[in-house]
Amino acid sequence: MRKLLIKNGVVIDPVSKTEVNRDIYIEDGVIKNTAGTKRGISGKDTEVIDASNLLVLPGFIDMHVHLREPGFEYKETIQSGMESAIAGGFTSVCCMPNTNPVNDNKEINTFIINKAKAAGLINLWTIGAISKNNGGVRLSNIAELKESGAVAVSDDGKPVEDSSLMAKALLYAKTFDMPVISHSEDIKLRSKGIMNEGVISLRLGVHGIPRVAEEIAIFRDIRLAGYYNAKIHIAHISTKGSVNIVRQAKKAGINVSAETCPHYFSLTEEALLQYNTNAKINPPLRTKDDINSIKEGLADGTIDVIASDHAPHSEDEKNTTLDEAPFGIIGLETSLALTLRLFHEKTVSMMDIAMLMSLNPAKILNLKGRGGIQNGFTGDITIVDSDKKWFYRKENIKSLSKNSPFIGENFRGKALYTIVGGKVFKL
Repeated sequence: MRKLLIKNGVVIDPVSKTEVNRDIYIEDGVIKNTAGTKRGISGKDTEVIDASNLLVLPGFIDMHVHLREPGFEYKETIQSGMESAIAGGFTSVCCMPNTNPVNDNKEINTFIINKAKAAGLINLWTIGAISKNNGGVRLSNIAELKESGAVAVSDDGKPVEDSSLMAKALLYAKTFDMPVISHSEDIKLRSKGIMNEGVISLRLGVHGIPRVAEEIAIFRDIRLAGYYNAKIHIAHISTKGSVNIVRQAKKAGINVSAETCPHYFSLTEEALLQYNTNAKINPPLRTKDDINSIKEGLADGTIDVIASDHAPHSEDEKNTTLDEAPFGIIGLETSLALTLRLFHEKTVSMMDIAMLMSLNPAKILNLKGRGGIQNGFTGDITIVDSDKKWFYRKENIKSLSKNSPFIGENFRGKALYTIVGGKVFKL
């Protein structure tokens, strides 16, 4: 029986909204006593972590990652992706279905889940495809995906262009109390765009992606969810208009949640001025005004989740022209550090971070017993030094791919321990 005592840390629990210095005892993977030594629990067979001057948070959950297996193992494997997640302080990840073959059936879904279990590292949940082969024509068997372990459905990477198909997906997923995660984008408006439409795209002489390509699609998906009284989660919002649309929808009582990614509050379109393909993502990096709105949305609760949208690509794929390079950057190992910049600038509190990166993802995906530090909850914990200085080196990246625009940056704040069901990974 594994026993773990975490002593002297500042425990931040978003369930009870408390931030106090106390001990935590985990036995056989479950939090048994959040007062630890007060009941004389420590003993020779108990592993002890002294968390003095450290922050003890519920294990971080990244609800939007691409692990590329099956089909694209040269970019990332389930094993390497989970190792990257551990390095970033994540105890759980949810992988998107745009693999090869697409995760649109129980066989692929079961393969991914079993592969993750065999690795024995962190928790992995699957997100099944909305449509067969992500083709946007026929619905996947959502019941089959649910029964085989999927916690949500999405065609992420591609929007569901057919409004009727999206309506059906919302209704079927509602039957199983599953969220539909929407990659909201009007493909026709995006056209050949490769970055934000504006002054920088004109200067570089490349096609731009107008912000309305995102905003119009978000508006449609939210309206459909409201009409059918269904649950919709909007992925990777990047514009001021998108934040305002979600804010108004919540005020209207629509069951909508939303996520953004650290790059959308950390970088602007200017990151592409030197044709840096590692900064080419979709939705694209926007403007300072958009960043300020994203930060406001995080601070006031309009945006519920910070997710990495970890999207590995090989160096060969990225080492080409801006036009030809694929969209996407890795993010599991920098997500926390970039979010902690918001903490240090006092945009969000540490309690906010616990909500955005732990409790809210758990609630949206119905992951019971996770996202908080409560008796009876699973012993998933992330221990953080919010002041630790470190340098992001390419050679230290755990992911198989290295496509990050943040390589070479100094950070303040890092996870020191990733604890999964009481199993300790010291970083």
